[in-house]
Amino acid sequence: MAEITPIPLRELTTLRTGAAPERMLEAHTVPELIDALQQTWARGDEWFVLGGGSNLFAGDVPFDGTVIRVLTSGVEELPSPHEGRVRLRVQAGHSWDELVAYAVERGYAGIEAMSGIPGTVGGAPVQNIGAYGQEIQETLVEVELIDEDAIGPITVPAEELGLGFRTSVLKHHYGSAPDRRAVILSVTLDLAATGSEGRVIRGEQLRRALGLEDHAPVPLPWVRERILATRAAKGMLLDDADPDTHSAGSFFQNAIVSERVARSLPAECPRWPVEPDLDTVTVIPLAVYGGVMPTPIVREAEVKVSAAWLIEHAGIRKGFKLPRSRASVSTKHALALTNRGGATAAEVSELARFIQSRVHAEFGLLLQPEPVLVDVEL
Repeated sequence: MAEITPIPLRELTTLRTGAAPERMLEAHTVPELIDALQQTWARGDEWFVLGGGSNLFAGDVPFDGTVIRVLTSGVEELPSPHEGRVRLRVQAGHSWDELVAYAVERGYAGIEAMSGIPGTVGGAPVQNIGAYGQEIQETLVEVELIDEDAIGPITVPAEELGLGFRTSVLKHHYGSAPDRRAVILSVTLDLAATGSEGRVIRGEQLRRALGLEDHAPVPLPWVRERILATRAAKGMLLDDADPDTHSAGSFFQNAIVSERVARSLPAECPRWPVEPDLDTVTVIPLAVYGGVMPTPIVREAEVKVSAAWLIEHAGIRKGFKLPRSRASVSTKHALALTNRGGATAAEVSELARFIQSRVHAEFGLLLQPEPVLVDVEL
């Protein structure tokens, strides 16, 4: 662990906003990361960890606390208890896209549709990242983490992380604290070992993205290549020369609404069903069982609707910006708010609030930000 001269967060985040924090530490190994966290907790500092900086929107006022940069890396292959599969244990600071490239090169399937997503492996479960119908929760086995003020790390199975649509119990949601204050040290995934034969793509969202018409197996490198090209066309692959990529990715989450609300939206608004939990088990202790099963609670089905469509049909076009602002909507993707060069957090916030107000006025929905906000108000 090393304490360094604090670096402005605008130099470490893809949205390129944020002042230098009061204190900054770097950790290149797991012991260094644990030591940095425990030292920070003992001081009583406000704190957060920083990986790739791709899902962070930092304010213009210096963060009054400690930022810990997670720079650990490494992939360990482990046997899987399931035939035809392999497990990868990956350090939290490892680049997510480098992990995807590693898996694809070796014929390990299950994360190829998430090619090109920026950030680190440790941040992936926090956000429950996903793309084209594929999410990390489908392959995540467990994480090694350390809870705030804990003596040491523990291993936590994926089912205890509260994984949902772009969320987990570890995520800082706008306006609220996470349910569990902890830092991921490593992540273990269970992937299908397909070799060079490729795999049959079954997810409809991914099939549409790839332009597939039949159900023949396709090579993983081909899938990755097509996904990277699609993301690049939308300005979602980092490129210093392209201001459309100077963003935090999708700034607003696709809205999750009830079927009733979805029916009130225009029919042409893209929507996808949120899969119900068909395996829910009701456990009744024998001591209180009276011989009658309780009446099941019927919940209205939920639907995911396209935030990009809502934004564009509220009159906010690609490339839109407010007068004299250096922040704008991407010219390639309506969900990305971009820094066109020297934009402050205040300018990005102003644009975000304007978009929220237009969508709310037009459709009655309040879009929620997807990045973690530090010293920023919307």
